[in-house]
Amino acid sequence: MDDHDWPVIESRVEYETPWYTGGYDLVEQPDGTEKRYYWAELPPAVVVVAVTDGDVVFVDQYRPTVRETQLELPAGIVEAHTDGDAHADGTVPRENGESYESAAARELREETGYAADETTLLQRYDVATGILRHERGIVFADGLTEVGRELDESEFLSVERVPVDEALAVARTLPTNDATVEGLLLAKEDGLL
Repeated sequence: MDDHDWPVIESRVEYETPWYTGGYDLVEQPDGTEKRYYWAELPPAVVVVAVTDGDVVFVDQYRPTVRETQLELPAGIVEAHTDGDAHADGTVPRENGESYESAAARELREETGYAADETTLLQRYDVATGILRHERGIVFADGLTEVGRELDESEFLSVERVPVDEALAVARTLPTNDATVEGLLLAKEDGLL
């Protein structure tokens, strides 16, 4: 049973939305039975741990899905591109898309009004693999300069700075989210906070 490859008998998309696609794979399990494994597929996302003058940059925004306002790290979707080549800033794009570092710089600038001199990918990982097909990158940004925000039409948020030594405690205060806690823990583990 250890070398069973879990063959996919059928893969079906059942719905598509502007945010994600949902469906299932009918899979043969190691014991020979068949089961539908449902999934939702989302585009890759980036979370930004940005530090300036001893503070971590957060955004405070209402999340309609959970019906609460949360203090969280800036984040957003990694945009798809068709160029496939290195970007002008020298970062290498993901397959057919922005690099996590480029996406982090863009999202940080748009949401908070800070431009970063340097962005570094701390970790790439798959999120909630029991149900999601969703990749996330955690990026550290420093050397920040205020340049003005460029919010999307659906972004209603404010920027808050929290001292580095209080950031994790603030992030662990409910309501919170996985991306914020994970981002701060990774940055702390890497000695960046």
